[in-house]
Amino acid sequence: MADPTRAMPATGAPGEMLRGGTVLDLRRIRQFVVLAETLNFRRAAERLHIAQPPLSVSIQKLEAELGARLFTRGGAGGVSLTPSGQAALVEARRLLFHNEQLLAAVQAAATGTGGALRIGFVGSTIHGVLQTIVRRFRDTYPDVELVLKEATSVRIAERVDRGELDVGLVRTPLMTPTQAHLMPLLTERFVAALPLGNPLAHKAALRLQQLANESFVFYTRDDAAGLQAMAMLACQHAGFLPKVTQEATQVQTMLSLVESGLGVALVPSVMQHTPNPRVAYRPVTDITPAADVGLALLLPELSSPAARHFRDAALGCFAAG
Repeated sequence: MADPTRAMPATGAPGEMLRGGTVLDLRRIRQFVVLAETLNFRRAAERLHIAQPPLSVSIQKLEAELGARLFTRGGAGGVSLTPSGQAALVEARRLLFHNEQLLAAVQAAATGTGGALRIGFVGSTIHGVLQTIVRRFRDTYPDVELVLKEATSVRIAERVDRGELDVGLVRTPLMTPTQAHLMPLLTERFVAALPLGNPLAHKAALRLQQLANESFVFYTRDDAAGLQAMAMLACQHAGFLPKVTQEATQVQTMLSLVESGLGVALVPSVMQHTPNPRVAYRPVTDITPAADVGLALLLPELSSPAARHFRDAALGCFAAG
């Protein structure tokens, strides 16, 4: 007698998955695995909470789709796996596992509890700010993969606008147009950074006018426009234009130049949290509040759930002001 299962056509009902040119129904795959584990139609039907005849039809359709007999039928509803069935069981379990992984990954990304979060940050945030936010975020969302990328504030804003970053930690004022939302986190005053051998390094505090005759390491206008503008404003408010002898984009680079004795610099006060034995940080008592700088969070208008969770963590760590 001809095998009736071989005459059954493959179906393409909604919810089926394409594999190797054949459409496979994950529901049938799951039923096959349960039958392979119980080796009995009645017990398998009970575990699946369906009647036995529909289960038998489903297995026949699966065998027709695969073009091979998966079970050898015995008496009283008992079955045994054929060699083809044994090979299919390994892959069926793997298929179901990856299906569950796919569903879990999609649901986690949709709720912001999983997936990846691409964060752009300026280098000066590594001095306590970035670590504090990341630690708080990971305590609550340990399954979100953080992809950290260092750049300047201008470049971060551009990449957030292009959708290449999900969130940015930037310096303010941000002297570039952006479609993203800017959320202030904290405000800082400039402090003076001096080579340890500079006579002014022995003073407990300084007035900005005392630096008027010093050579300055300054911010570049193109890539650090906000810091450059505020530092220049502070100097002009104190009655002088700085003698700029060196320029740099990153604050850490400026401090390396200061350490080498190439000049003094005005840097955000957060830099004091990582002392350098060859650089003296001194408060500037008369610096104008109009020259304050800060750190802010940059988020696209349509931010992901994980980005919103990161925003909440950041706001929970720092009070804007």
